[in-house]
Amino acid sequence: MTTVPAYRVWALPGIPEVRPGDDLTKLIAGAATAEGLPGLADGDVVVVTSKIVSKAEGRLVRADDREAAIDAETVRLVARRGTLRIVENRLGLVMAAAGVDASNTAAGTVLLLPEDPDASARALRAGLKETLGVDVGVLITDTSGRPWRAGLTDMAIGAAGVRVLDDLRGEVDAQGNPLVATVVATADELAAAGDLVKGKSGGLPVAVVRGLPHVVAQEAGGARELVRPALDDMFRLGTSEAVREAVAIRRTVREFTDDPVDPGAVRRAVAAALTAPAPHHTTPWRFVLLESQESRTRLLDAMRDAWIADLRADGRSEESVARRVRRGEVLRRAPYLAVPCLVMDGSHDYPDARRGTAEREMFVVSAGAAVQNFLVALAGERLGSAWVSSTMFCRDVVRDVLGLPGEWDPMGAVAIGRPAGEAAPRGARPVDSFITVR
Repeated sequence: MTTVPAYRVWALPGIPEVRPGDDLTKLIAGAATAEGLPGLADGDVVVVTSKIVSKAEGRLVRADDREAAIDAETVRLVARRGTLRIVENRLGLVMAAAGVDASNTAAGTVLLLPEDPDASARALRAGLKETLGVDVGVLITDTSGRPWRAGLTDMAIGAAGVRVLDDLRGEVDAQGNPLVATVVATADELAAAGDLVKGKSGGLPVAVVRGLPHVVAQEAGGARELVRPALDDMFRLGTSEAVREAVAIRRTVREFTDDPVDPGAVRRAVAAALTAPAPHHTTPWRFVLLESQESRTRLLDAMRDAWIADLRADGRSEESVARRVRRGEVLRRAPYLAVPCLVMDGSHDYPDARRGTAEREMFVVSAGAAVQNFLVALAGERLGSAWVSSTMFCRDVVRDVLGLPGEWDPMGAVAIGRPAGEAAPRGARPVDSFITVR
């Protein structure tokens, strides 16, 4: 006879309204052993709604202003739309309102998530083993939405004795193909299974899953393992927040690693640059990408020689010349260079100098906007950059070395690479000091 994989899940009736200080182990054990129920057995998984854990632990707090309670639990804003906030809370969980719950609580109070859901799960597991002599896994769950999917589902926020992740990488599928990226969130699947019988309004806060003993493990980690590390999170922010963070993290980087720069990332940054505003429906930007060491060295050597000649002509001492040349060495330390250029195609001719100067200034402002877009987009690609204006002092040299048309004006050079270290914290600038209101 073929064995068909199966499991059973049921809710535990009879658990009363939980109050601060109640013994959850006693309440769950009593409900599980009530007449007519299967009881608990080794290998079962007990799925517990976080709300009753929070109530038992006294996480009910006065909060006439729910927004203030959310602020207190929030460590990072992920996305905002109107009054709705998706945030990362102090547990590392990304959810609406930081998990602060105002339902089924007295007016003027809110319910916070457990202080340490993994610790709560460990205490319940140990208590059930001591009380009933059974080795079970315990999950603490909460309800959350998910990116890209409509509707809510329960997920595990605390775990003890449960393999929260089932890593299948290195195994093969039924066709013999190697699995290279499959890591199953087993704890979340169990949480959702339990929620099917607990429901959201039936007063059934605990469920039992039986028939999957392989997911119960003595040395299993906690639900914290389900929180994706920031460096691996490709969707860490909402759209507007991502734009603001990219602008905020755009810093001048002067030291780079030797890691190669992905040319595709630079081209995506150029695409962002091309969205800059421009006068007369023109496209006054061009980007020269120096992807070979030979081209970078040839340009920088020629620029250095021109700069030294200018400084000596100014009467600078050799020490002063050497010091100023060293300041431009950031371009040599970068594994990639870009030279943004301005072209005046489409500009208008004016008979007087005043309007002619204003016309060029419009195009220069557009070039600056494109360069800023470029730098911000590089930051979004986690690439450091430094804009250096030196090409503007020797445009003929740059055009000659790079073989550029005479009407292309190099507008500085951008050093690009992986930052060699963390940037120092940026001091806050008082916004009002830069604003005049009329």
